[in-house]
Amino acid sequence: MFEARLVQGSLLKKILEAIGNISTEANFDCSSSGISLQTMDSSHVCLVSLLLRSETFDPFRCDRNLTLGMKISSVSKILRCAGNDDTITIRAEEGGDVVGFLFESQNQDKVSDYELKLMNIDQDHLGIPDTDYDCVIQLPSSEFQRICRDLSSIGESVEISCSKEGIRFSVAGDVGSGSVTLRQNATIDKEDGSVNITMNEPCTLSVALKYLNFFTKASSLSNTVTISMHKDVPLAVEYLIGDTGHIRFYLAPKIGDDDEDQTQPGAGGGIAKIEEEDDD
Repeated sequence: MFEARLVQGSLLKKILEAIGNISTEANFDCSSSGISLQTMDSSHVCLVSLLLRSETFDPFRCDRNLTLGMKISSVSKILRCAGNDDTITIRAEEGGDVVGFLFESQNQDKVSDYELKLMNIDQDHLGIPDTDYDCVIQLPSSEFQRICRDLSSIGESVEISCSKEGIRFSVAGDVGSGSVTLRQNATIDKEDGSVNITMNEPCTLSVALKYLNFFTKASSLSNTVTISMHKDVPLAVEYLIGDTGHIRFYLAPKIGDDDEDQTQPGAGGGIAKIEEEDDD
């Protein structure tokens, strides 16, 4: 038997919105420690990894490890039936072919019950190696979202450079070029915090803005975002979900002058390196 009750049901809506543009379907792996998910986009350019520890839920019960294969859009449709203040309980029986969603309003005067048919999804669980990143940058998630949105109106790929001068986002396209530089300890917004940079070596990566804009849909989950960079390995973008979870995106760096290079599986050897780690 698996049962997990999320008091802040809107959290699940935000998570599904954040990963919906990355993959159409995914396996939700349930164990005594919580719920995890790992899925890639169809081009194998980016990977998303989600962890919600058991402490996120109250109560949480998972008698045996269980994998719930679901279509992301179908889950989103069901979650739209829940109010933003509703609690959401997810239930599934071992060996069953459906997963149940129970929505309860705050004053308990409305209870909604839905079931979704499970899918058999053939997905490999990739080993993500620990990396000592050259640069780790923490900044307000709202500012990162604004930068990605603004620069995407000029070009399709962005060069992210981290040095002692700060972090610089630059783009060049048919209509022109532009750049945004954030200095260490620059206060963007008093409520969202400042820019903090930890750097061992300067690093520059070029990635597709389309994917970064997908990632920033997770901005509603956290006030801050952490960007980790290392030469020739995927760019890592992490949003913490309270004290009990996180969502991480990994994006293969672009090589060559054509944006099409980014859309090839394992571009730059980035995501391919993660896949190879799983084979060891």
